[in-house]
Amino acid sequence: MKITKDMNIVEVVQRYPDTAMVFMYAGMGCFGCHAARFENIEEGATVHGIDPDKLVEALNEVVAASDEAEAELAGVNQ
Repeated sequence: MKITKDMNIVEVVQRYPDTAMVFMYAGMGCFGCHAARFENIEEGATVHGIDPDKLVEALNEVVAASDEAEAELAGVNQ
């Protein structure tokens, strides 16, 4: 599943825990705050002065790397 800027911040972090570090590094460490439950990525990024497209790109890179690592680990047990 590809992350898009219209996705809810909290739902993204819950589904892909590795994305928390991307939000924190971008200055959005408040993904656990009340507003994050209602904001999508674009709204949250805009409020924090972050380019939402670049943020989504970074989030998807982290998810892809995590998926790749899981696939490699799955092959270790075979």
